[in-house]
Amino acid sequence: MQDIREEHRGVSFQTVNEDEAGARIDNFLIRVLKGVPKSMIYRILRKGEVRVNKKRIKPEYKLQAGDEIRIPPLRMSEAKVVLPSANLDRVSALKDAVLYENDGLMVINKPCFMPVHGGSGVSYGVIEALRSIRPELHFLELAHRLDRETSGCLIVAKKRSVLRQLHEQFREKNMQKQYLALVRGVFSKRITTVRAPLAKNVLMSGERVVRVDEVNGKPSVTDFKIRENFRDVTLVEAYPHTGRTHQIRVHLAYRSHPILGDDKYGDREFDRRFEALGLDRMFLHAEHITFTDPVINREITVYAPLPGDLENLLSNIRKEDEEGEQHV
Repeated sequence: MQDIREEHRGVSFQTVNEDEAGARIDNFLIRVLKGVPKSMIYRILRKGEVRVNKKRIKPEYKLQAGDEIRIPPLRMSEAKVVLPSANLDRVSALKDAVLYENDGLMVINKPCFMPVHGGSGVSYGVIEALRSIRPELHFLELAHRLDRETSGCLIVAKKRSVLRQLHEQFREKNMQKQYLALVRGVFSKRITTVRAPLAKNVLMSGERVVRVDEVNGKPSVTDFKIRENFRDVTLVEAYPHTGRTHQIRVHLAYRSHPILGDDKYGDREFDRRFEALGLDRMFLHAEHITFTDPVINREITVYAPLPGDLENLLSNIRKEDEEGEQHV
């Protein structure tokens, strides 16, 4: 039997980020207010208890980046998060993954293959795991997201006021994120900027993908800088100026430099030759994040070291390149 508890929610406010823009308010609330019946969500919308920018809205209202949503007090039943015993080691490892922490937030080094939250057939993610191992924290919410396959810096807010300020920094582009990606081929320029609008699509199979779309896409900009050149691949730093879904992955594939190990936008045939060198997942890591910590009101940069499996792959590629030069 599921362990059910009643939780009372006071008035809360959420700021819509760029990736959430375009969603209908009813669908947004259904996703965010897990455990609340849909009938209640439509009732509070109909009665005007949900406000966007202090105004009443209809269920079909489409959210815009920067919208502030007022959510009224709610009482809802939630199933207590029970984490699968088979994954307890991975969950416990999060205790040692904290890179930076104070009273208002924490930055963790998100492991690869762990989604940031449960859903879509996944029973738990980083946020559910953190709530399980840190039950003394009454508020834990993701400030942003990383793909399931991506490792590295992830900010989690411990106070709603801090969450609002972090969202403000994302919206005003006052937060800088830097990723490392290993890509096919050799970059022709040391620094490259990709400006290609992106749009979400659903294939006939039901798979969700992102494509470059000059007509319907949202503006998307990423800077790339070479970190290290190899014979057939390049290690690049990626600096996204916008926060679109799969932005770095799609922009690199669009420029014919797909990320190694990317099973959605990559080159599987090319990847096979690197499997013997240790490639077993997408090589994308959120290495640095720079932001103003609302608690201390000072700009900080948090660094997440490259995981051992990716370091090992790079070492093997360097060794193979050196051996190849010796035989020339």
